[in-house]
Amino acid sequence: MTEIQPIPGSSPDFDAWAANDQQRKQLSDELLPVNKAALFEALLAAGIDTVAVKFDGCGDSGQIEEIDVRRGDTVVELPTTTIEIATPVWGTPDVLRKSCTIFEAIEHFVYALLEDTHSGWEDSDGAFGEFTFNVPERTIKLEYNERYTEITYSEHDF
Repeated sequence: MTEIQPIPGSSPDFDAWAANDQQRKQLSDELLPVNKAALFEALLAAGIDTVAVKFDGCGDSGQIEEIDVRRGDTVVELPTTTIEIATPVWGTPDVLRKSCTIFEAIEHFVYALLEDTHSGWEDSDGAFGEFTFNVPERTIKLEYNERYTEITYSEHDF
């Protein structure tokens, strides 16, 4: 019988992947306050008090379901203003800076914060919840609900 040999260099380098992920996480943590300040400055300038973002995911996909923007108790539209957001480039110490709308910046925050706090939130039974951007206080609150299937099995032979 012929023994099958692995193709040289075909096995994944998990240590390199972990190092790249750690580098990305560190850069993300460093960029968060800068990006957050840019977003909140634009929201303040537009007179917005709160932004509530509902998300839902399961079965390997997830999305933003609704964005509620308010000035006091009045529902308003997001301004079309653009701001600069910086994101890490995977596997390098580089940072990509791009101009985006406030909507795109909020979307970036939601998906990035979900990835950092609850990676895989969209897998299997998934998760749902809401981000609340409190503009005057410059805070972002996440209410997160994870779904799971529980099975209890018993077998008895007597």
